Amino acid sequence: MTILLIAAVALLVLALLVLVHRWLWIRLVRDTTTPGGAIRRAGTALAFALPLLSVAALVAGRAGAPFWLERTVAWPGYLWLAVLLYLSLAMLLAEPVRAVWLRRSNGPTARVSSGAQPHPTPGPGAEPRHAAAGAAATGPGAEPQFREGAGRGTAPQATLEATTEPAAPAGQHATTADRAEVTPAEAGSAAPTPSGVSRRRFARIVAGTAAAATAGTVGYGTYGVLRGPRVKRVQVPLAKLPRAAHGFRIAVVSDIHLGPILGRAHTTRIVDTINRTQPDLIAVVGDLVDGDVHDLGPAAEPLRGLRSRHGSYFVTGNHEYFSGAQQWVDHVRELGLTPLENARRELPYFDLAGVNDIAGESEGHGPDFQAALGDRDRARSAVLLAHQPIVIDEAVRYGADLQLSGHTHGGQLWPGEYVAELANPTVAGLERYGDTQLYVSRGAGAWGPPVRVGAPSDITVVELASYQA
Repeated sequence: MTILLIAAVALLVLALLVLVHRWLWIRLVRDTTTPGGAIRRAGTALAFALPLLSVAALVAGRAGAPFWLERTVAWPGYLWLAVLLYLSLAMLLAEPVRAVWLRRSNGPTARVSSGAQPHPTPGPGAEPRHAAAGAAATGPGAEPQFREGAGRGTAPQATLEATTEPAAPAGQHATTADRAEVTPAEAGSAAPTPSGVSRRRFARIVAGTAAAATAGTVGYGTYGVLRGPRVKRVQVPLAKLPRAAHGFRIAVVSDIHLGPILGRAHTTRIVDTINRTQPDLIAVVGDLVDGDVHDLGPAAEPLRGLRSRHGSYFVTGNHEYFSGAQQWVDHVRELGLTPLENARRELPYFDLAGVNDIAGESEGHGPDFQAALGDRDRARSAVLLAHQPIVIDEAVRYGADLQLSGHTHGGQLWPGEYVAELANPTVAGLERYGDTQLYVSRGAGAWGPPVRVGAPSDITVVELASYQA
């Protein structure tokens, strides 16, 4: 049943993507270009190639493709997903404008643009042309006319476009091939309207505006990711924290997502940023990587340079299990981090616990709160590291004072935060659940498109505060 549901959802998503790409092709390519032109052919080719690259970027890693191939398709494939989102939103916003403009251009004052000769209704006193006279006046360069009367109620003079084609040579008959090879809709798109702007030119203005807005949005969002995360500071008071621990600083970093796009330089920026905060403890709360140690070991190497008074700790995220979590648990230990696999450390002022991500349940290594928090001294404060915020109920049940999480990316791409709210109790920031406080970081990297819009990446310095201070 589950497999059938997943297949149905996949087909629905695929159908939606096909429809969206078809609609964008109509608005951005067909409506703005001439039939058979090089630009239309190029736009049509991109309409097929870009979604195929996106699919390739999404499945390459899972399909076991070589890492060089993953890196080749990742940039164009993932970036197109971000462009597709904001280009679709921009064009949706433009649809009402387009509808109003077309309604005005098709009003009673619109010029006649078809090849048929008009037959205006004469007003009172107007003298209609005879059919024979009309036939005699027809010829190369001739313009359709009618005489106007001078009495009251006379119809205003009609403004008509000359659409008469030169006559075919003697002895030949005009065929369909001799006429313009365009559809009626495309023929009308080049006709001027009362505003003096053709439909095709108007479509180009709309498409250009949408493309510029999309490029600016995606470009700035990409710059934000490649620039690296900013430091955010949050003070969290804990009722049982001793006075000596007041001001204890925990550098929280999540969702680094090393992979085919974000590599060693990204890790180096993060390590340098963390070390500048001079933390007392460093917590890496999952989704460190998107791949295996063989491909991404060099990218993770700078983690060896992390410095803090009480060490660096690591818990798994759901993405670690996509490539084999145990290999990364072993590797981060070699880099100097301490993995907390459903385990607890008693630090001088509080207990630090960590649980495996719930994705580990498929391998029999899911979260075990009893092992991490079950037999501790509840007179001491407890800080829990757990990748996903949704385990907050278990943290409350076992008496954790503070849970540090990531996973949500803060939505990463607006309006993704509203989707993330459907699956997570907290998308970003600090909230209280009973006697337990939950802090969710937006993360230091990005999954999929290396783009963030409305959810800037961060490294959070959580400063613990004592009520006794």
